[in-house]
Amino acid sequence: MTIPFFDGHNDTLLRLLEAPIAEQDKLFIEGNGTGHIDLPRAKAAGMAGGFFAMFPPPLKSNLATVANSPGLSPNLPPELAVTDALASTNGMASVMFRLERAGALAVCRTAAEIRAAMEKDALAAIFHIEGAEAIDTDFRSLDVLYAAGLRSIGISWSRANAFGTGVPFRHNVDPDIGPGLSDAGKELVRRCNAMGVMIDLSHLNAAGFRDVAAVSSHPLVATHSNVHAICPHARNLVDWQLAAIRETGGIVGLNFATGFLRPDGKFTTDTDIELMVRHVDALVKALGEDGVALGSDFDGAQMPAPIADVTGVPKLLQALLDKGYGEQLVTKIALGNWLRMVETVMG
Repeated sequence: MTIPFFDGHNDTLLRLLEAPIAEQDKLFIEGNGTGHIDLPRAKAAGMAGGFFAMFPPPLKSNLATVANSPGLSPNLPPELAVTDALASTNGMASVMFRLERAGALAVCRTAAEIRAAMEKDALAAIFHIEGAEAIDTDFRSLDVLYAAGLRSIGISWSRANAFGTGVPFRHNVDPDIGPGLSDAGKELVRRCNAMGVMIDLSHLNAAGFRDVAAVSSHPLVATHSNVHAICPHARNLVDWQLAAIRETGGIVGLNFATGFLRPDGKFTTDTDIELMVRHVDALVKALGEDGVALGSDFDGAQMPAPIADVTGVPKLLQALLDKGYGEQLVTKIALGNWLRMVETVMG
């Protein structure tokens, strides 16, 4: 039995953008075994779709070094100029829309469009930006990106921008680090609420989280985060954050990144699926059955060896079944809860 699933976060478009332009479409459509997601492997695994992130990477910085540093530096990467962020965002969006024209995926703006894509056996993609650096404080680019299909925004990656501040890549610390949202950040939340654009709290610090909770009328969502009580990384959610998400009927997508799963915070492939199940158990207990989903971070993080890539997701779903989760609940975690949230926020 293959259970279809919807993924809350991947960085596949950045991986494709960094390839030679003549190879980008082919890398996804045909696949060559590199990276975590391509069309053949996604189809084989039962992937119905996901949030395809546009992540503007740090300039003059080795992103793998930032993500995998054993010291997990307390310093945030430098801020990124709007022009640089918009250029890379446009590049990733261009890849996505070329893939849509080629029939490899369908860019979806509503839950109905996701369901229609699934009926046609097309991979559904939600246009998401991770870190709002590509948006100017006059919100002109927000209007343009929305018209192009943008429906989900992570206010920050693990750095500061004009709207808010992310948490650093640090282990054994609380996410309550740094200032809250700027006035422009609060206005961004209000505009996204009015437009039906989902706000993603992953990477945002605790003060920014509190500000979103105070300003937003939408359910609180963290597309790819885990449980701080199990892995005390700044990227993970503490008890009061989980309680706030539950109170609004929100969702947390389980992040597969090893350093956000392991109690020791190490980024190592020697990480068992049982630890992923432990985080799911804690999330279900904290959020209820409607509040837990998947948010892999494929193509943006190191995966547990048993998962490896998108074809490993059925192993996680089977582990949940083996643990005693009923098929109905596993299907909600895999697919139904994201569909419900998309319908609530985007229509």
